Amino acid sequence: MPHIDVADSALLIIDAQPGFYPSTRTDVDHEAKERALDRIGWVTGVASAVGVPIVVTEEDSATNGVTAPQISQYLSAETPVFSKEVFGAADNPDIAHALAALDRRCIVIVGMETDVCVMHTALSVRERGYRAVVVFDATFSASAAHGYGLARLRQEGVELVSAKELYYEWLRDLASVRAFDSAHPELTSPPGFSL
Repeated sequence: MPHIDVADSALLIIDAQPGFYPSTRTDVDHEAKERALDRIGWVTGVASAVGVPIVVTEEDSATNGVTAPQISQYLSAETPVFSKEVFGAADNPDIAHALAALDRRCIVIVGMETDVCVMHTALSVRERGYRAVVVFDATFSASAAHGYGLARLRQEGVELVSAKELYYEWLRDLASVRAFDSAHPELTSPPGFSL
């Protein structure tokens, strides 16, 4: 596959809601969940800074809450946020229409849950002719389900990249990286990494 072209990319944030895994659940590594949300926030910040259009979904926000603050801080007031009723985002007509209106062919996917909504979304966008790229370290499912989701995505041939890989593919050269880091020092590396 060719490099991920920043000019042909859109970011699709799937259900990055804190209440998706409430603190009362004992089967969840809540530190890992927070790290994933922080990484999703970082990818969102980079996308916003380089002009990649963003679409956000929320599942049952009355129960799960709205998009996490470490992500929403990077969203403009114009960023569309859709209620997602079908697990695969592009299987929801309003979300499919929003993606089509962007006229971008590479859909970069982050969010929760790796083995359900992220995986269903990757398949649903690919079925519509898009290039689906999942940022594997900016996704989350509880316990072994994260690994199961990644295994299924690999089995289906969906592209998996790290947040760091995405950053360098979007920026592409040393001059761009240096200019970006100078303009956005808070985004110079993904949480948990040193670039």
